[in-house]
Amino acid sequence: MSFFISQKQKLSLCIIGLAFLSSSSLLGCNPSFSAAKQPVQTSGKVQQVVKAPIPKEQPAPSPWESSLQARLQGLLEHDLTQRSQVSLLVYDLTAQKTLFSYRPKQLLRPASTMKSLVALTALDKLSIYHQFTTKLAYDGTITNGVLTGNIYCIGGFDPLFDSQDMQAFVRSIKALGIHRIQGSLIADVSMMEGPRWGIGWCWDDDEYNPPLFPLLVNGKDRFMQSLQSELRAAGITPPGLVVRGQAPSTALPLSSRSHSMEEVLQPMLKDSDNLCAEAMFYQLAASRRSSHATADDARLVINDFIRKIGLNPESYNIADGCGLSQYDYLSAELEMALLKYAYEHKEIYNVFFPALAIGGVDGTLDYRMHNKALKGAVHAKTGTLTGVSALAGYTSASNGHLLAFSIMNNGVLETPEAQSWQDEVCLVLHTTK
Repeated sequence: MSFFISQKQKLSLCIIGLAFLSSSSLLGCNPSFSAAKQPVQTSGKVQQVVKAPIPKEQPAPSPWESSLQARLQGLLEHDLTQRSQVSLLVYDLTAQKTLFSYRPKQLLRPASTMKSLVALTALDKLSIYHQFTTKLAYDGTITNGVLTGNIYCIGGFDPLFDSQDMQAFVRSIKALGIHRIQGSLIADVSMMEGPRWGIGWCWDDDEYNPPLFPLLVNGKDRFMQSLQSELRAAGITPPGLVVRGQAPSTALPLSSRSHSMEEVLQPMLKDSDNLCAEAMFYQLAASRRSSHATADDARLVINDFIRKIGLNPESYNIADGCGLSQYDYLSAELEMALLKYAYEHKEIYNVFFPALAIGGVDGTLDYRMHNKALKGAVHAKTGTLTGVSALAGYTSASNGHLLAFSIMNNGVLETPEAQSWQDEVCLVLHTTK
């Protein structure tokens, strides 16, 4: 056998070799080749290779969405947004999609939009049927119209307790035939403890800083003085001694006066009443600790609610219940999560929504949004402090969808300028075709 080959045979072998090398390169080295396109032969069996799912293309925005987004983007070019901080988030509750988002995670001071967080936590934790209750009790004996014993006033931090409630208390004492109290008037304020003002409140803001105290009448810390005065007016001689203490379990009930969650929510949200918000804040605290509850207890309850709606409470700072504190920091993302949660829980929404101010109609929005296109179309919670303006709530769109929005402005020198800008945002949301 000859081991020599002809020149023609050499040429044929070279061609076969080059073809083999080329195919090997394609199979093993060429990144554009996908082995997943064909089954792989192994030990005579075919192994099926799973193909990676092809991501679905997002549908193109509708003309209405595009127009709305363009108009909102145009508002962000306003001079105000160049001189201050702004966060804006808009969500279509009907279509369940975000329509516009600008710095939604940015931490900003919320001012009184903080009240929405407290209100929704309370509606969820305490229920829509919760009562704010103040009680009257006594001990001792009654002989010939003289009570030899004590009258206990048990505070439940009812912000709406007023002169009529006080007169009802006095009538309950008079109904026992008492014309003289020989003992003490005891103020039981064991529901809560802590400073009389919230942390981070401005010391010189006396007009808006509410008293943090479980026994109030007409919003003032004058409960015991008012009781003494009303007793005298009813012909009952009150004791000279007024002290703090805790009612014993053996004390006999005389009367109780209550206001409902819905009654407290109305001024809290619609009129942005700080006292009602702080009362709600300490109701949350008391739900965690039966006596001597603190602001820290309320914060823990609120943090639990923030977790419940899917966010991390460590990302925010909760200082008080009404938003007066300089230390409160929330985000538009959190405020939107609150609005969505309320909408998705109809029992809560049916109490929360009517308590919001209505643009051009009532509450803190009665002097805004008076133009024909917007009046009555916005239901929202306002927030206003020096340098801060915020608005968060709901409005309808021209296509019939319900929208939720959160607008937060910080570093604002002229509040009316920020409010006008927010009103323009709402006008865009409501009227865009």
